[in-house]
Amino acid sequence: MKIIGSYVSPYVRKVLACLELKSLDYEVDPITPFFGDEEFGRLSPLRRIPVLIDKDFVLTDSTVICEYLEEAYPDPPLLPREPKERARARWLEEFADTRLGDVFIWGLFYPKVVSPRVWGDPVDEARIEKSLNADIPAALDYLESELPAEGFCFGEFGLADIAIATFFRNALYAGFTVDAGRWPRTARFVNEVLTHPVLEKLGKLEQIQLSASIAGRRQALQEAGARLTSESYGEKEPRRGIMRL
Repeated sequence: MKIIGSYVSPYVRKVLACLELKSLDYEVDPITPFFGDEEFGRLSPLRRIPVLIDKDFVLTDSTVICEYLEEAYPDPPLLPREPKERARARWLEEFADTRLGDVFIWGLFYPKVVSPRVWGDPVDEARIEKSLNADIPAALDYLESELPAEGFCFGEFGLADIAIATFFRNALYAGFTVDAGRWPRTARFVNEVLTHPVLEKLGKLEQIQLSASIAGRRQALQEAGARLTSESYGEKEPRRGIMRL
């Protein structure tokens, strides 16, 4: 299987963690969506990552990909078996993808890290301030009421845990850490998930991708042991997406 998408993307990270936990072989084309070529746009009509290519089968959207992996490769399971818990795990993933994605990625990581680096735009201080002072605290208040006092969401380490915690790593890249005094359950949970061996393994590759130049990224990742695709859907100049600026 091939995954198109940057190691630094929270949505790509979620899919890669599932592949790792299921011990599936995969290669990565570590591009950001802004640098995707015309063929990438054909495979991903919304020009978003990740994209999964399994021989002649192509999927986009991290949730759809993870559901496919869970059904096609059910062992070990990453969703609870009991119907109510399974539905709740899906809801937590949806909350993470939608709300945490909005406040942490589009409200913090993108305006502070991505937009200045990719487009040369000034840091959007007003958007960041709103995220830090209103949107993020409200999201964390909800999580604090839903996350367990110890362990993972449904006993065994699974998709819901990854889906939530993945956004906090990008938040960390943007300088945000959870206030353990205000949100102790969330702080404990995020730390326990992000220090899981699978997330730590992926984190080392993320650091390389963040520190390497675009031109030298593939070589740096390969030297670190990443299994990359022989060809890339990337191009030299970025283009803006159709879903966001």
